[in-house]
Amino acid sequence: MKNLISIMVGLFLFAGSLSAKVTLPAIFSDGMVLQQQSSVFIWGKASSGVNMTIITSWDKKKYTLQSSEDGTWKTKIKTPVAGGPYTITINDGTNLVLSDVLIGEVWIASGQSNMEMPLRGFNNQPVLNSSETIAQSDNPQIRLFKVKKVSWAMPLEDCSGTWEAASPTSVATFSAVAYGYAKILQEKLKVPVGIIQSAWGGTRIEAWMSTNDLRSFPNVWIPPVENTALASKNTPSGLYNGMISPLVGYGIKGVIWYQGETNRKNWYEYVKLLPTMVKGWRTAWTVDDWDFYYVQIAPFDQPKDKSYTFFPFVREAQLEALKDIPKSGMAVLTDIGAENTVHPSDKASVSKRLSYLALARSYDFKDVKWSGPVYKSMQIQGNKATLFFDFSEGLYFKNKTSTNFEVAGDDKVFHPATAQIYGSTIEVSSPKVSKPTAVRYAFKAWVKGDFYNSDDLPASSVRTDDW
Repeated sequence: MKNLISIMVGLFLFAGSLSAKVTLPAIFSDGMVLQQQSSVFIWGKASSGVNMTIITSWDKKKYTLQSSEDGTWKTKIKTPVAGGPYTITINDGTNLVLSDVLIGEVWIASGQSNMEMPLRGFNNQPVLNSSETIAQSDNPQIRLFKVKKVSWAMPLEDCSGTWEAASPTSVATFSAVAYGYAKILQEKLKVPVGIIQSAWGGTRIEAWMSTNDLRSFPNVWIPPVENTALASKNTPSGLYNGMISPLVGYGIKGVIWYQGETNRKNWYEYVKLLPTMVKGWRTAWTVDDWDFYYVQIAPFDQPKDKSYTFFPFVREAQLEALKDIPKSGMAVLTDIGAENTVHPSDKASVSKRLSYLALARSYDFKDVKWSGPVYKSMQIQGNKATLFFDFSEGLYFKNKTSTNFEVAGDDKVFHPATAQIYGSTIEVSSPKVSKPTAVRYAFKAWVKGDFYNSDDLPASSVRTDDW
């Protein structure tokens, strides 16, 4: 075990050398993308107390600094409007030159398997239209960085990964959702886009949260601080330590997130876990202004595993969490789940819906619509329940009628209901319920959503009860 720990520490902790040579974390390397029009951090190690200069080729500005007693150093540099390629020269007596540096928009893509799922797909689980997408992927204005998967019991200072330009080789093994998102942004914004993939399938949100942020959840076991050994992928804080901590401080525009399936058994905590994670990440970055857009998990059921019956409750928790996450948005997938797999093949629609959020809310594209109908309130009159929605212009059912509404009375037994659209409202009733008290739409583990607005964006599953 000691040998294994030594190897991993050597791989993931960058240490100052005995010479004056500057060392940098992997995220700072040739081909990287820096967030445009910002003051971004750059950091590394050198000899103790050495005088250093950093020169940025886009403005020829010289930054002077001195490494600390332990050799660490950190400073901010100002970035221009999008462009490049540029160079950054770091000198401590010897030049270290970072080349092919682009200035543009930078996003982190994180979560579990649906975010990790590569464009070439998983075994026997393809990604829709992947061959065509891969073949047409050459674009030096899109840069990809994939963080190597590692779980650790203490925060690491570095990770393993390299910046690569988008090409058939690089995108094939990169997150389909993240690449598709970056591609849309690059085409629409016409600037370089850097996307950093930090995702691992089958992981719980607790693994992506810092130890400090988990202290408010007494049910979560927190590993002892002195334990520096390798952790399992679902060890609380393990992935934050190994795959997020090394990125903390890197200049970004925001984060896209696709996770939740593995938290189905403690769905009731997810409504607090997600906002706490986001607040914790922003606090670690010492900024509160980057955006956070996430995916509501798609419908799926596995009859042999009863825990999947909690999927609609996870979707509900994700919907509720929006209220507690500033500068956030959620992409709804009620209509593109897959009945035979938890990994829907239509990743392009996921990328598009995330991009609508970013284009409209991060980049102020007034013509881009980003939300389907959102339930607001209910009124009961006689044997009918009327539902009111925000983003309700042009409501329609995909097949002209919907089979996804249910209604219940005081006995709390739900029956299939007839739903009729009247302008921006929906009237729901059933001959078996004379006095309705609650309505549900698509509130099942597996369902094919069919309710949209005129922007062709789907409504989330929803219930008016808390039974």
